[in-house]
Amino acid sequence: MAAALARRLSGLLRPMCASLHARTPQVCPLPGLSRPAPLCGSAPLRAALLQAPRCNILQRVSALVPRLTPQPCRSLTYYSLKKGKRKTVKSVPERFMRLHCGLWIRRKAGYKKKLWKKKPARRKRLREIVFCNKTQSKLLDKMTTSFWKRRNWYLNDPYMKYHDRVNLKL
Repeated sequence: MAAALARRLSGLLRPMCASLHARTPQVCPLPGLSRPAPLCGSAPLRAALLQAPRCNILQRVSALVPRLTPQPCRSLTYYSLKKGKRKTVKSVPERFMRLHCGLWIRRKAGYKKKLWKKKPARRKRLREIVFCNKTQSKLLDKMTTSFWKRRNWYLNDPYMKYHDRVNLKL
């Protein structure tokens, strides 16, 4: 996509790039001169500028287009388009589980990746479930709605003894 955009915009941006250079006072090194010369409207400088190497198309377009490739993000929707309600970030309930006491638990990273090359002790460590700290728990609470914060009762819940904390302050 970037290559097609570069081919299409290359002819359009050359005159604009030259006109931008002519209007703004800049300092650039010229071939044959020992010190940088300021840009101005004289004919020898224009000839030297035309012989100077041209800038890359991505450098020219970067000022016009902030990002050609958008970075992935899991931003929070404060107001949905249909009902105007706050929405849950979908990856949070997939990766984490909220205990009723307000703590969040997660699996360790890489617990099911390339297990054939990991030693048994490391595989055992990766199977463990770890708690998120206070900052992460607050952030995950902000990224979910009240639906995910309610208490659920499951038959034979393996986390039953962890839902309520005793002798611990939040």
